[in-house]
Amino acid sequence: MTDKLIIFDTTLRDGEQSPGASMTRDEKLRIARQLERLKVDVIEAGFAASSNGDFEAVQAIANIIKDSTVCSLSRANDRDISRAAEALKGAQNARIHTFIATSPLHMEKKLRMSPEQVLEQAKQSVRFARNLVGDIEFSPEDGYRSEMDFLCRVIEAVIAEGATTINVPDTVGYAVPELYGNFIKTLRERIPNSDKAVWSVHCHNDLGMAVANSLAGVKIGGARQVECTINGLGERAGNCSLEEIVMAVKTRKDYFNLDLNIDTRQIVPASRMVSQTTGFVVQPNKAVVGANAFAHASGIHQDGVLKARDTYEIMRAEDVGWSANKIVLGKLSGRNAFKQRLQDLGVEMESEADINAAFAKFKELADRKSEIFDEDILALVSEESVINDKEQYAFVSLAQRSETGERPHASVVFTVAGKEVRGESEGNGPVDASLKAIESHAKSGAEMVLYSVNAISGSTESQGEVTVRLQNSGRVVNGVGSDPDIVVASAKAYLSALNKLQSKSDRVAAQG
Repeated sequence: MTDKLIIFDTTLRDGEQSPGASMTRDEKLRIARQLERLKVDVIEAGFAASSNGDFEAVQAIANIIKDSTVCSLSRANDRDISRAAEALKGAQNARIHTFIATSPLHMEKKLRMSPEQVLEQAKQSVRFARNLVGDIEFSPEDGYRSEMDFLCRVIEAVIAEGATTINVPDTVGYAVPELYGNFIKTLRERIPNSDKAVWSVHCHNDLGMAVANSLAGVKIGGARQVECTINGLGERAGNCSLEEIVMAVKTRKDYFNLDLNIDTRQIVPASRMVSQTTGFVVQPNKAVVGANAFAHASGIHQDGVLKARDTYEIMRAEDVGWSANKIVLGKLSGRNAFKQRLQDLGVEMESEADINAAFAKFKELADRKSEIFDEDILALVSEESVINDKEQYAFVSLAQRSETGERPHASVVFTVAGKEVRGESEGNGPVDASLKAIESHAKSGAEMVLYSVNAISGSTESQGEVTVRLQNSGRVVNGVGSDPDIVVASAKAYLSALNKLQSKSDRVAAQG
């Protein structure tokens, strides 16, 4: 007999808490559709009470997702819970995930509440939520650093009030596997009604053990839900990585003896989509989804793999979606083929006009680049969605001059609220000159804290994908731009970041 392991994806909520990783409504919808194709059991779509933008994103995802449960986070108060329930009204399967801190440190320093006050608020919040939605998850924030006796009281009480899932977070990534697994086991053994709820784990990666801790919570502790994110995206050192959890359980079924709903062939497409949308590049040696994950440089390894794959490969690359990395379209491809490929990639556009605009951009790119990969199309569509959002700044054209011994000069034409302007500047290099040319007119005063370049696909003909991270007045945003010309991609990324700085949608920070 095997049990089922529930995969709870929080890329769109906890993953989005990475500095600069905030996503637009359309970007969240695109990722949610991919998570549904991946057959994720629960999608935590956001924190509905944190901002109007997050509310609208949760609401939109709840209205389109049919096969996965859609979840919204909420603090343990009536306002947050009501807002979450309202956003989830259109969902076929809805869940409210409410939380309150239970560690002595958090209760004293952050909440300024007594343990009895926290216990009462936890009970009231679950009771209130249970009257609005049937599926309720409760998390004691900083649960792993909480006192065992008090945590048992809180969890027993919220299960009695109707919580259907109990999640025990290692909020600050302090746990080690054996201790964390036994912590979950002890809770389940000591709490009389523990069998009335599904137990869940949510581990952060500050000590690099989020996946190991989560698996220990499952194997030793008996948890049957794991909370994770695509690429391990998340604040600080990130969250438990979905692809690593899934492939560990699937590859070592002899040990874990658990079933999964996940369609593993959708893992790499999901990884690429999240990486391109957020600008957080996947390191080449990342397990499962890194570019080198199935590469063999050693002569001995290559010889072994050629003779028998299982000499050095415990998973097949195609089983996690690497076979999808193929040339799909070229400059002779028609509009219908392009439209079909968009559907295959999970990209849905609101109107024929949007498809036509994206197709025009595709043909323009195909004239400059003979081979068009899936990643190129996703980058193109992401850029098109930004333009369609009628952002404050939009790229028009760029001219730059650079030669050895001379100081580079750039002239950039871009629109500000629909009106064309030109900025000119010299710089230490063509990229520096181009970004200074934009800033000479924009005058944002923002500090650049990250600039990175990534090739979208192989060869020197590849599009370059540039990520620019800006910081201003406490806000941190990422801008992503792509183009076969790295200087142009850099200008697009800078303008994209400026657009996000212009956005007024401030979010309330959450933990979990």
